[in-house]
Amino acid sequence: MTSRLLQPSLGSPDYDGIRQALREDTSTPVISVRGLEARASVLPLITHDGRQAVRVSVTGLVPARMEHELAGVDRAEGADVTLLVPEVSQPTDFTLRLSDGEGLIGEATITVTPQRHWDVFVVHHSHLDIGYTDPQGTVLRHHLDYLDAALRLTGESEDWPDDAKFRWTVESSMPALRWLAARPRDLVEAFKERVREGLIEVTALPFQLHTEACSTEELYRQLRFTEELPTRSAMHTDVPGAVVGLVDALNAAGVRYLAAAHNWAGRSVPYLHGGDKLTRPFRWRAPSGNELLVWFTDTPHGMAYMEGNTVGLADSFELADDLLPRYLSALAGRGYPYGPGTFGWQGPDADRAPYELDALHLRVQGAHADNAGPSIVPASIVREWNTRWAFPRLRSAINSDFFAHVEERYHDRLAVHEGDWTDWWADGLGSGARPLGYVRRAQSALRAAETLHTLAGADATEQIDLAYDKVALFNEHTWGAANPWEDAEEAGDSGGLQWTRKSAGAYDAQDDSADLLQAGMRRFGRRFGGTGFVVVNPGTQRRTDVVRAFLPRDIVPLEQPIALVDERTGERIAHHEEVVHPVDWPTRPIGRHVSAVVRDLPGYGYAFVSIQQGDAVETQEIDETIENEFYRVSYDVREGYIRSIFDKVAGRELVNADAAAGFGQYVYDRYATAPHFNHMSGHVGAHDRTLLGDRAIGRHAAVVKAERTAIGEKLVVELQAKGADWVRTTIELHAGVPRLDLTYQLAKQGTPAKEAVFVAFPFASEGPPSAWELTGGVGGGPSVPGSAAYMLPIRHWITFDDPGLSIAWATLEAPLVQLGTIHMPYAPFPATLDEEQATIYSWALNNIWDTNFPTQQQGETTFRYAVTSSADVKGTALGALAASGLTDPFLGILATGDAAPSKEGVFVTVDHPEVQVTSLGRFDEGVVVRLQSFADVPVEVEVGLRGLRSAQVSPGLARGRRPLEVSAEKVRVRLPACGVAAVWGTCEDR
Repeated sequence: MTSRLLQPSLGSPDYDGIRQALREDTSTPVISVRGLEARASVLPLITHDGRQAVRVSVTGLVPARMEHELAGVDRAEGADVTLLVPEVSQPTDFTLRLSDGEGLIGEATITVTPQRHWDVFVVHHSHLDIGYTDPQGTVLRHHLDYLDAALRLTGESEDWPDDAKFRWTVESSMPALRWLAARPRDLVEAFKERVREGLIEVTALPFQLHTEACSTEELYRQLRFTEELPTRSAMHTDVPGAVVGLVDALNAAGVRYLAAAHNWAGRSVPYLHGGDKLTRPFRWRAPSGNELLVWFTDTPHGMAYMEGNTVGLADSFELADDLLPRYLSALAGRGYPYGPGTFGWQGPDADRAPYELDALHLRVQGAHADNAGPSIVPASIVREWNTRWAFPRLRSAINSDFFAHVEERYHDRLAVHEGDWTDWWADGLGSGARPLGYVRRAQSALRAAETLHTLAGADATEQIDLAYDKVALFNEHTWGAANPWEDAEEAGDSGGLQWTRKSAGAYDAQDDSADLLQAGMRRFGRRFGGTGFVVVNPGTQRRTDVVRAFLPRDIVPLEQPIALVDERTGERIAHHEEVVHPVDWPTRPIGRHVSAVVRDLPGYGYAFVSIQQGDAVETQEIDETIENEFYRVSYDVREGYIRSIFDKVAGRELVNADAAAGFGQYVYDRYATAPHFNHMSGHVGAHDRTLLGDRAIGRHAAVVKAERTAIGEKLVVELQAKGADWVRTTIELHAGVPRLDLTYQLAKQGTPAKEAVFVAFPFASEGPPSAWELTGGVGGGPSVPGSAAYMLPIRHWITFDDPGLSIAWATLEAPLVQLGTIHMPYAPFPATLDEEQATIYSWALNNIWDTNFPTQQQGETTFRYAVTSSADVKGTALGALAASGLTDPFLGILATGDAAPSKEGVFVTVDHPEVQVTSLGRFDEGVVVRLQSFADVPVEVEVGLRGLRSAQVSPGLARGRRPLEVSAEKVRVRLPACGVAAVWGTCEDR
C-alpha cells in the first residue's frame, strides 16, 4: 500500500505518467477478449525500403506465446511488436489477427493512413539557470566544464555520419565567453574550429533574461560580443515571453532566428488568451519592419526545453523508438501533443490546429534537469535511428540548422505576428522590489554617468559596460533556488545563499552607477570656473524642473546666507536648503543640500547658476491642500488617499472620485495559499475570489509634515497598514513645474505568506490608456497571440489621450501594473474588482511564487511616481516628459575648475518630439549619440552635435555603420517605427 500511497512527485511532472499518457493517447483499442487488450498505433515510421509501421501492444492476461499478423503482409511474436506494410498513399484497411499457441484469439480491421516524412532536428543544449539547482558560482563552473566535455565529444563522433555527429548549442553566451578567456590557446582554437565546422554554436543572449526588466541600452549592450563572435541565432528558455524590442536588438546584432521554450508551469496560460492561434514557427515582426523567425515549444501541454528528454532522446534508442513516433503522430493529429491534466494544470484543452510542417525543432538535455551537462547518448540514438529508419530523419543539429531548413522551405507560408510578447512570469519581478528598485535607478544613472564622462572628454565605456553587465545579471531570470525558503550550502535548497548573491549584485550595480555618476560630475565640473553650479538636463526635452545639489561648507560657510542667480538671465532663483550639521551627521560631508527650480533648460544642455550673498530661507506650514501654478492637490486624511488633483490650466479634475480605490491608496492583498510548496502555483486554479483571503487598505493617516518653501509645497502623511510597520506618502508640487511627484516608503514586514501590495491610481479619463513604454518599443498596439493579458511589465510611463487633455503617469522603481482591476495571481487570473478602464494599479511588490523567486521580502522600500497633464503635448512625448523627472533628474554640478564660467550651452539637439537621445558615449574617433524613437511610424530627424565634422549612423548601437552628410554641425537620420539608432560623430573639441 505504501508504494502506491507515496507518489514520486507531487510538485513537478511525472515522466512515467507523461509517457504512459502519450502511449494511450496515440493508440486505439482494437481487440478486447479473454482478459487482454490489444492497442494499435499507425506511426510515422518509414523504412529505407519503403514500408511503414503499425505498432501493436497487448496488456492484461497475455499468453506465453503471442503472435500478431497483418494478414498477408507481416507477422511478429511478442506482447509489443512493430509490423510493416508497404507505404500507403491513401487510407488502406488491413486485417490484424492475434493468436496464441492454440489458435486465433481475435481479429480486427486496422486502417493504415499515409504518414509524413519528418525531419527532426535534435538540438542538444543545457538550460542555464544561474542558480536554482546550485549556488551561482557552482553552476557557472559546471557550465565551463560542460564546454570542455562538448569539445571532447565532437572528437568522439568525428567519423560518424554527418547527421549523427555530436553537436552542441551553447544556450547562453556568457559561459562561452568565460571559457574562451580561461582556457589554453590550443583549446580555444579547437573550439573556434568546431564553431566554423557547425558542430558547436554559441547563441546570442548572454543568459536568459527577463527582457522587460532591461533598459533598452542594457538589452543592446548585452549583445555586443556578437561583433567578435558572430552568431546566427538566439535561445530564450524558461521565460514565457519577451519584449518587442528584442526583435530589433537581435536584428542589429545580425541575429534572425530565435528558439523560445516556454516552461510548462501553470502560471502561463497563453492558450486561454489567443495562444491557440499562434502557429509555430512564426515570423515575429517589430514596428520597425524587422523580423525574427521564431520557434517556440508547446505550452501548457508541452515540456518546454525537456521535450526531447520526455520522448527518450537522452535515455536509449529503445525508449526513443517507442515514444518519438507517438509524439510526432500526436503533433500531426491534434492541437497539443499531450492532453489536459498531464502536467498538473487541469484547464480545458485548447481548440488548436495540429502542427503543420514536416520539420521539427526538438530540444534535448543530457539529463532530465536544468543545468544538465552534455551527453553522447542523443547523438548515438540519432546514428542508430537513421540506420534503421528512413523517416523520421533525425539530425543531431545546432540551433540555427533548423531555422535555415525552415527558412529555405517554408518562409513565405509562415504566419506573421506583430507587437509585444508579454511575459507571463514577469510578476516575479515584484518579489524582489527593493533590489529591483536599485537596479532601475542604476539604469538611469548609468546613462547620465556615461554622458557626463563623454562631455568631459573621458572614455568610460569599459566601466559603463561592466556596470550594465551587473544590472543584466540581476535581470537574469533565475532569481532564487528551487526551494528558496531553505538555506543550505549547496543544491536546490541553497535559497539563502543564492538570494544573498543575487540581491548583492543589484546593490553593487547601484553603487557602481552612483560612483560613475559622481566621477562624471566631478570631471565635468572641472571644466567650469566660478562659484556656482552647472545645472545639466540629461533628458531630451526642454523643461522646467527642480535641481538638487550639495554645497560643501568649505566652499560657503554654513552661517552665510546664499542666493542663486541664473546667469542666462541675471535673475535670482528661489531655493530651499537642508543643512547637514556636524552635530547631527558627523559621518557625512558637512554643508547644505540646495534645491531650486531651473526654468526652460534645453535637453542635453546646461545653465550656470552662480552662488552669491543672499538672505535667510524661510519655510511655512500649510494644511492638507497643496498647489502650484498648474495643480491643486487635496488629501483626505480620514480615508488615507488623494481626494483631488485639479488641473488649474485645463479646469479639469484628474481623479475619478467614484473609483473603487482612492488615488494613491495603499492596497494589501493576502492569499489563502500556503507557502513553502515547490511549484504549487502550477497546480492551483483560481476561477473566482475564493483564494483572496484578505484585502486591506492603509488607514489612520497622520500628517507629519505640511510645508511651503520657496520652491514649492510638500505634504508628508504616515499611515498604518497591513504588511508594513508604516507607510509614508510624500506629495510634492514644485513652483513652475507642471508635474505632481509622489513618493511611497514602506517598512515592509517579512513574511512567507502569499501577499501583494498595490498602489491605486484611478484617473478621470474617458478611455483606457493609449500607450505605454516598453523596452525598445511602445505598448498599446498589437501583441503576439497568447501574451499575458492580466498585467503589464512597463518601463516607466503610461498615457491617456482624451480630446482636449492628455494625462501621463510614470513610475521609477515599480514596473508591474494591472489596468482597470486587480486580478488574482493564479491562473486563469480572474478579476477581483469591477473594471475601471482608466485606473492603474501599480503592483509594487508581491510574494506569490513558490519556486525560483524569493519567498519573502522586508525592509524599507521606496516607490516613486509622477503625474502630468497637457492640452498641447500628447502620447509618447507626454509620457517621456512625465518620466523625465524620475529617470533624468536635473544634475547640479559644482564648478571646480579655473576657466571662466559659460552661462549656457547645448551639446545635442534632436527636432522630433517622439525621438529621445538616451545617452552620449565615446568611441575611438569621437562621440556616439544614441537615439530611440517612440513614434509608431518611420521618422526623419535632424540631429545636431556640437563641433560635428563627419558622421556615420548604425541601426542599433554598434555594427553596420554608413556615412551621413554633415551640414552646419547637423545630420539627417531616418529611424524606423519605434527604432533605435546611433550617430557616430567626429567632433572638434570646443
